[in-house]
Amino acid sequence: MAELPEEAIVEEKFLAASGPGGQNVNKVATAVQLRVNVFALGLPVYAYQRLKVLAGTKMTGAGELVITARKFRTQEANRSDARERVVELIEKSLERQARRVKTKPSKAAKARRVDEKKGRSAVKAGRGKVSFD
Repeated sequence: MAELPEEAIVEEKFLAASGPGGQNVNKVATAVQLRVNVFALGLPVYAYQRLKVLAGTKMTGAGELVITARKFRTQEANRSDARERVVELIEKSLERQARRVKTKPSKAAKARRVDEKKGRSAVKAGRGKVSFD
């Protein structure tokens, strides 16, 4: 997924950004808040679940991903930054994680562990009170 489909974008709002920019900050709305309907993307179930985890608080209960970009001083740069970040998140969610293969300790490893426990037990048993019988 190299580009964000337009039908998935719910809203694109421009806000007054904070940070550097002098007087320009007070009069120009350069920050972008992009709202994307995740259900309109048609993601597989595993990707949707992973996206929820990756997005964290950026995902609303209604299934909207809210990204705010205010890194740059122009609307266009912030708009493309927000879209890139959404695409990056979606691509990351589509990556399948390798399945974990359960492993068991070998019989020899189990035997070594038991022998070690017996050895420790013998050492501790020898620490009792000394009786002068």
